[in-house]
Amino acid sequence: MSRRLCANKRGISPVVATVILVAVTIVVAVAVAYWMGGIAGLYTRYEKLEITSIYAEYNATVKNFTITVYVKNTGSADATIDNVLLNGKPYNTFNATLTRSLPISLSVGNSTTIVINIGSGEPFVSGVSVEVRLHSAGGQEYPKTVTLP
Repeated sequence: MSRRLCANKRGISPVVATVILVAVTIVVAVAVAYWMGGIAGLYTRYEKLEITSIYAEYNATVKNFTITVYVKNTGSADATIDNVLLNGKPYNTFNATLTRSLPISLSVGNSTTIVINIGSGEPFVSGVSVEVRLHSAGGQEYPKTVTLP
């Protein structure tokens, strides 16, 4: 009787075996791809600063312009602002001052405010557009234009 039970058992067909083998191979390949993508993500961190808001005000009492810049680090690595450029030149070329000293470190996801005080007079007069460019230690520049009131 035991011979008869074994005689009725049959193996799986070669087609079904091939389908199962291909399915398992695809699942393993997808798992390895996700794993490798995770490892690659650790080594491909980047800095990206975003100027979320910028505006200028005129202080008639001290006769100077104040440019306020709100900046956020939206990258995946910490960023350091090492210079502020006004119309392509370093801010101190125009005897401008910052309320914070450089360099300014910015962790991932954090924001900060940079206030630039500029004396009125050439080339900064009412109605003139000023390009404010933040330069990072990574060599990137992030420009934004504001019009003086």
